[in-house]
Amino acid sequence: MQIYEELQKRGLLAQVTDEKEIRDLINGGKAKFYIGFDPTADSLHVGHFMALCLMKRLQEAGNTPIALLGGGTGMIGDPSGRTDMRQMMTEETIDHNIACFKEQIGRFIDFSDGKAYLVNNADWLMDLNYIGLLRDVGAHFSVNRMLAAECYKQRMERGLSFLEFNYMIMQAYDFYRLYTDYGCNMQFGGDDQWSNMLAGTELIRRKLGKDAYAMTITLLLNSEGKKMGKTQSGAVWLDPNKTSPFEFYQYWRNVADGDVLKCIRMLTFIPVEEIDRMDSWEGAKLNEAKEILAFELTSLVHGEEEAAKAREGARALFGGGKSNANIPSYELREEDFTDGKIDVISVLTASGLVSSRSEGRRAIEQGGVKVDDEKVTDVKASLDKESFGGEGILIRRGKKNFRKVTVSS
Repeated sequence: MQIYEELQKRGLLAQVTDEKEIRDLINGGKAKFYIGFDPTADSLHVGHFMALCLMKRLQEAGNTPIALLGGGTGMIGDPSGRTDMRQMMTEETIDHNIACFKEQIGRFIDFSDGKAYLVNNADWLMDLNYIGLLRDVGAHFSVNRMLAAECYKQRMERGLSFLEFNYMIMQAYDFYRLYTDYGCNMQFGGDDQWSNMLAGTELIRRKLGKDAYAMTITLLLNSEGKKMGKTQSGAVWLDPNKTSPFEFYQYWRNVADGDVLKCIRMLTFIPVEEIDRMDSWEGAKLNEAKEILAFELTSLVHGEEEAAKAREGARALFGGGKSNANIPSYELREEDFTDGKIDVISVLTASGLVSSRSEGRRAIEQGGVKVDDEKVTDVKASLDKESFGGEGILIRRGKKNFRKVTVSS
């Protein structure tokens, strides 16, 4: 099975501009393709994960990835898939986020010996002359066609700023520059980027008389049709300081039964033939599949050692044990106690399980807080220093968020 057919089998392909040409390029290892990453945060998240895995798969098949960091487009913000305008970021914030992205992308892609390229579109977008851009690029865009694009239509009711209206032109210009400067012949992206990607292929055709191609990746949705990668506390990040390896593991360990095999097929590198044999798994075997999914993805992001620790911690935790659980920990200080006591809400807040005391109060009132498997029902509940013992206590907020809390000696 060649790589294009494998992508189809895994359910990764959504839309393509020219299937035969794209199939030939990818299977022949002749695709020089790009995927864009706008630096909207200081870490990549699960929403980027599928794109990174796709880049890795295609590179292993002999194709050449270009990771395009949006130092320029990040100054504007992509309106696709949003009902409001993104918060404006400073250049300093964008530069910091880009540095974080570079480190994380390097864990997936081999940039040695020209096998891949890491490019920042600020290199050309920040120095553009406005009048020159209008004449050389703007003349090739139809406003009527732009307004018909799905990424703009859904914003028209709430209001689309002229700032955001330019995003499609900027993304199309990115493709044009990558084509002329790097020989990039293909763009990949999420299915919500289809209109922007077509604009790039059209700009290349109009200005250069050349063919370039676009292919979108299936969005990672759960069985309810909602995007995966979100928890009660926010996004699932690839940075271990924002989402620990244990929390990352637990997110995938707790996916719904109806989603587990789809996630294995789309996200892991387990051979398709082996996944096909899992299709008949039910009951306890689905729990085994969830462990496989969680371990494989945690290994990809955090390494096999951390994945093994997370798996052992989860097994110990849900098996009733806590002493060997490799879960996020927090150490209280002597001064955190008053007369040898500390209230549970303070522990929740200090350990990062909630962001404020009011959130901690609501979590307790809703029955979502446990201390060593005992539900906390009183918002004024407190813990004695002696109750932490040598091993500490296990405090839980909801089904997936845990901390082992100890006291410094």
